[in-house]
Amino acid sequence: MIKKINSNPLPLNEKLGYACEDIASNFYWRIFDVFLFIFYTDVFGLSPAAVGTMMLVTRLIDAFSDPLMGAIADRTHTRWGKFRPYLLWGIIPMVAAGILTFTVPDVGDTDKLIWAYATYIFMMLAYTFINVPYGALLGVITADSQQRTTLTSFRFIGAFSGGSCLSDP
Repeated sequence: MIKKINSNPLPLNEKLGYACEDIASNFYWRIFDVFLFIFYTDVFGLSPAAVGTMMLVTRLIDAFSDPLMGAIADRTHTRWGKFRPYLLWGIIPMVAAGILTFTVPDVGDTDKLIWAYATYIFMMLAYTFINVPYGALLGVITADSQQRTTLTSFRFIGAFSGGSCLSDP
């Protein structure tokens, strides 16, 4: 059976709502992008080499966690749909990870490095938990490729707007 594509344009409030997640997500991400390296070296007291290595290791973990999260989300079936539960409940670990990542425990240098690894990996996984299902949501909002293109435009305007709220120090 062939599904008929809904040719009705999506309402503006739905397009804006879809863009709002990227405004918030990129504002949040930009805080880490701009300030985290400086925080880890100047406040936390880690060496630049240790921080750079940690960020590399975390990106390698991300290379596996992103596709895994996509597979998990795609196989999710709830009364709220495939992807909405991650958007609704993912904010809790994301807020916790953000707070913990910028927390300085009163411990020795080795324990600080372990803390930094643990909290930064936690933050990246929490971000993946929300952002991968959010990206996949585009495919289930509408089957119309023109509508998806329009939604993508709104999404990236939101992403640019959220990321632009903070500037490099």
